[in-house]
Amino acid sequence: MGRTLGLVAGSGELPFEVTEAARGCGLEVAIAAVEGHADPAIEGLTRGAFTWIRVGELDRLIVFFKEWQVDEVILAGAVAKREALRDPSVLHLDARALGLIARLEDRGDDALLRAVAGELESEGLAVVESTRYLEDRLTQAGRLTGQPLDPAVEADLALGLRVAKSLGSHDVGQSVVVKEGTVLAVEAAEGTDAAIRRGAELGGTGAVVVKASKPSQDLRFDVPAIGPATIELARQCGRIAIGLESGRTLVLDRARTLREAQRHGIAVVGLRLGTG
Repeated sequence: MGRTLGLVAGSGELPFEVTEAARGCGLEVAIAAVEGHADPAIEGLTRGAFTWIRVGELDRLIVFFKEWQVDEVILAGAVAKREALRDPSVLHLDARALGLIARLEDRGDDALLRAVAGELESEGLAVVESTRYLEDRLTQAGRLTGQPLDPAVEADLALGLRVAKSLGSHDVGQSVVVKEGTVLAVEAAEGTDAAIRRGAELGGTGAVVVKASKPSQDLRFDVPAIGPATIELARQCGRIAIGLESGRTLVLDRARTLREAQRHGIAVVGLRLGTG
């Protein structure tokens, strides 16, 4: 029997890409999809090793992975905290999850994820970086699409990266919308898409979007990413460029994403802090 990857699937395209890439490397994939977050289509990727779990069912998750003799675990895709803040009844905390939370002083996103990873690893389930099988999707530095940028756009991208990194040190968001030197929107609990839309409401067309990892980003958790849906939203909102921190963000469905950006005249640029 070959190696088996355990995948905790949240929302977005990342769980699909991880599954495809891992299978391309010869691994089997046991998928635990988070109810209310993961795309139901994820179930169509299963070869039998699949279950739906609710947020907080930590013991059930561990039992599932052990049943399928998982060698390593990847957490891929977002699990939005805002639903739990709005309606605590969506949580289904088992005794193990309750004990874990009771021990935490810091209950920010990263702290919670590290604690969950610690529980899995205490059971012999190694949690690895979500980019392990996606090296070819990591953003390279430089212009990926579009024509050479106007200096004012380059300045907005550089500002967005500095702001995103600064806010990230406080575990706040990963995306910033900037226009003509003004920060229009910063991502918080609402997510990137809502921040992009808010930027359009406040500043109209012609802004840029920047996504960056947190300074202490643990690449096992929630690596910033864009995909075709991001490009479509950027088109609808009149964004002219998307800046991505090089080496620490992902371009999912890469060929299609960059093709659509090129078709709509949206520049996609890999950024390094201090270089713009």
